[in-house]
Amino acid sequence: MTEIIARLSDVGSRYDAVFCDLWGCLHNGKAAYPEAVAALQAIRAKGGAVVLLTNAPRPNASVALQIDALGVPRDAWDLIVSSGDAAQMGMLSGAAGRRVHHIGAVKDEVFFTEFADDLAAYAATQPPITRVPLAEAEGVVCTGLANDLTETPDDYRAQLLLAKTMGLPMLCANPDIVVDLGDKRLYCAGALAEAYQAMGGEAIYFGKPHPPIYDLARRRLAALTGRDDAQILCIGDGIGTDVQGGVSEGLDTLLVTGGLAADQFGPDAANPDAALLLPWLEARGLSASFAIGFLR
Repeated sequence: MTEIIARLSDVGSRYDAVFCDLWGCLHNGKAAYPEAVAALQAIRAKGGAVVLLTNAPRPNASVALQIDALGVPRDAWDLIVSSGDAAQMGMLSGAAGRRVHHIGAVKDEVFFTEFADDLAAYAATQPPITRVPLAEAEGVVCTGLANDLTETPDDYRAQLLLAKTMGLPMLCANPDIVVDLGDKRLYCAGALAEAYQAMGGEAIYFGKPHPPIYDLARRRLAALTGRDDAQILCIGDGIGTDVQGGVSEGLDTLLVTGGLAADQFGPDAANPDAALLLPWLEARGLSASFAIGFLR
C-alpha cells in the first residue's frame, strides 16, 4: 500500500541516498522549485547522498550547467547520472554500430564530444564513432527531436521508415515520452523510439526504467561513498520510468504526483487524493512505496 507523505523528511532518515529525478520534481524546465531544493539540501546536511538521476540525453557535465542556470545550487546534490551517460557507454560499446546517424537537437551535440572521466577512459580503448548521413549508417542515435518546441514524431515518419527498411537499430538516449516545459508539453526521444518500434524497428534503451542507468548510478555512488550496500530511495514523477525503474531494481520509490500526472489525483495538486491515487496505481500494476504532492 502506497503511503502518502507530507515531506521528504518524513522518511528520508531511513535511506543512505536518494536517486532523484529532475524535470517535474526539482525544476519545470524554466526554474528550480525552492522547496525541492531545500528538501535535497536537508538530506545532504544529515549525511545522505543525493544522486540526480535524469533521463536527459546529454552527459552529466552538460546537465549540471543546465540546472545551474535554472537555479539549482551545487550544494543540493552530490552526483548527476544521466541517460546520456549510460547511452554514451552503449554507443561506445558499438550497440548501434560505429557509423551512426544522429536524430536530435543542436544542444545535444555534446553527446558525441563530452564524456565523464570513467567514460572517457573507456572511449580511449574503443574504435571511433563516426557520424554519417542516414543512408550510410549502421545505426541511429536518437537524443530527441531537432526542435521539440514545434515538431512531433509525425515529422520523422519518413526518416524512421527508411531506417526501419534498412534494418538499423536505434539507440534511444532518453526513454521519456514527454516532459512539461512550464505549461507546454514537449516530445522526447522516447516518443520517436516508440514510433520506431511501432513500425517494427529495434530500439535500445539505457535510461530509466532500464538497468544500465541504475548500474552506472550505483557504481558512481559506491565510488563516492566507499560502500556498495547503500539503502536507496528513488524519487520521480514518472510512473513508467522513475517508479517502474525503482521497483524493477528492488528499491523503494517516492512518486511525486504533482508532476506529469498532476490532473489525476484531485483538485489540490499538493495533496493527492488517496481514493484516486491508489486505483490509478493499481490499474498500472505498480505500487510506489510513498507518494507526495510536490517534493518538499
